[in-house]
Amino acid sequence: MRIEGSSPRQDGFWMPGEFEEQEGCMMIWPRRPGSWPFGAKEAGKAFARIANTLAETERVYMLVEAETEAAARSLLSERVKLFRIETDDAWARDVGPTFVTNGKEVRGVSWSFNAWGGSFDGLYPDWEKDDRVAGEFCEQAGYHWYEAAPFVLEGGSVHSDGEGTVIVTEACLLSRGRNPGLSREEIEGRLRDYLGAEKIIWLPHGIWQDETNEHVDNVCAFVRPAEVVLAWTEDREDPQYDYSKADLEVLEQERDARGRAFQVHKLLIPKKPVCIREEELAGFIFEEGEEKREAGERLAASYVNFYIGNEVVLLPQFGDEHDDKARQLLAALFPERRVVPMAAREILLGGGNIHCITQQIPAGRGGPAEG
Repeated sequence: MRIEGSSPRQDGFWMPGEFEEQEGCMMIWPRRPGSWPFGAKEAGKAFARIANTLAETERVYMLVEAETEAAARSLLSERVKLFRIETDDAWARDVGPTFVTNGKEVRGVSWSFNAWGGSFDGLYPDWEKDDRVAGEFCEQAGYHWYEAAPFVLEGGSVHSDGEGTVIVTEACLLSRGRNPGLSREEIEGRLRDYLGAEKIIWLPHGIWQDETNEHVDNVCAFVRPAEVVLAWTEDREDPQYDYSKADLEVLEQERDARGRAFQVHKLLIPKKPVCIREEELAGFIFEEGEEKREAGERLAASYVNFYIGNEVVLLPQFGDEHDDKARQLLAALFPERRVVPMAAREILLGGGNIHCITQQIPAGRGGPAEG
């Protein structure tokens, strides 16, 4: 049920940290020909591996359509629950609800979605189905929800520590394709209202050439309050070096909502740039007005785009010599969880990674967890 006349902040709700206990995870089965080559067959296998792994320890909800339901069901564990909801693409993080809690009850927030930039620099021309996903999921799953529209935001553009601190990037939230009529201070006001934020940390950049206008979830993530991982490279010739250096300078100077300094762990990006191959490009079918890929294009590969489950951390792997270094660092940072390396190239081809195709649902009353 949609909540009228109030905001999460007014009702005492806030966005918890992703490392906190979860009720489950929402995903969307891949289909879009301009995102997933060769009929999304390999992408579907990658999505299924992620969903099935998570389903061992928490609920997983997969959104499907009439034409994808059979393929999804054939690869998914019986533990994964299917919801029939139409979408334009499969980025659950960005089109699904952002969930908030008051410590007992869980509610959803539906942002306005415009394909990462609308008519200014959006990635596809029709996003009406995606814009409805958050509310439709909450209705089917049984969560009360808030409508934040017309404020444009994606779930991948915010990270919360669950204690009042939210990290974002200037490149994304101040981009001209989202909320050009709002000032930085007004945008902060929306984040306070809908995420219960007390302190907003503005990093200058995300990952170089990230087509989402540099979402924060690809460059910096909380592992616990006052402690983050930051995508990093030691290669001064890499464009990412200046991006990450500027972000580090902000994190070293800032304090969180409770006055704590940040402990920053540098998480190396792949040593060798991950680029799209000619044979992979041949499998895409782009519609008019859709952002096209090019052979040799560098993709925004980052190990920061991991997913924290109740008992596991799903870590993207790229067949790079830094894969194992990333695993070792996260294993040290999450000793209470099992780090599961997941081959992620097929997801990266679509433009994002594991965190981008998943949306965690915090534990608490609301939705099917009551039944």
